[in-house]
Amino acid sequence: MHIRIINPNTTRGMTETIGKAAENVAAPGTRITATQPDSGPVSIESHFDEAISAVGVAEEVLAGERGDDPVDAYIIACFGDPGLLAARELTRAPVIGIAEAAFHVATMISTRFSVVTTLGRTGIIAEHLLESYGFSHHCRRVRAAEIPVLDLEDNADAALQRLIEECLRAKEEDNIGAIVLGCGGMADLTDHISEAVGLPVVEGVTAAVKLSEALVGLNLGTSKHGDLAFPRPKPFVGRFESFSHLNTK
Repeated sequence: MHIRIINPNTTRGMTETIGKAAENVAAPGTRITATQPDSGPVSIESHFDEAISAVGVAEEVLAGERGDDPVDAYIIACFGDPGLLAARELTRAPVIGIAEAAFHVATMISTRFSVVTTLGRTGIIAEHLLESYGFSHHCRRVRAAEIPVLDLEDNADAALQRLIEECLRAKEEDNIGAIVLGCGGMADLTDHISEAVGLPVVEGVTAAVKLSEALVGLNLGTSKHGDLAFPRPKPFVGRFESFSHLNTK
């Protein structure tokens, strides 16, 4: 099984962290490829960042579809799940966003959870996703440790401490059974935080790997009936001319 994990930002160190975390939980025989767009934001912390990065996600899925190494499943490793539905249109393989994966898994081990993310403004985006995916009634609160995403790479020890402190507040104040980590850059922090806080901690990259393995094992892929059918071929102009008449299968 080959899973292609797409980090929608362009920070190589974060892509490597995500890839290693995925490899640590992957089953024997599952091969992980971690990749990122050539162009785009170095971190994703706004609606604008997400809009730009969604194009890179689509390009990375198309690269997987056109390559010589068949891809069995794709993972979008940003907690805003940028470009998720567009990516699903481009392939028959399962495509999983890490926020959606984490929410699903958290509801299987607890009746209520809180999300701990990086910045308050991205917490609002997480609240929108909870509503869209139908998980709002399971989530007690979306909390922000107020750390920039790149601090997870550049100031890792201090960022981890801030996250642990916010998770402890969630445990004490929110009456929850589990915590969801709200950033792909936290992929390698699950065990540290769970041990410090004493609650199950769900992280979306690793959750998405196991869900991908399950869907591929069940021989289930993205439906091509209805709105997730391949995009209708048409001309694109300017910088998007390469998307003209997409060669989908």
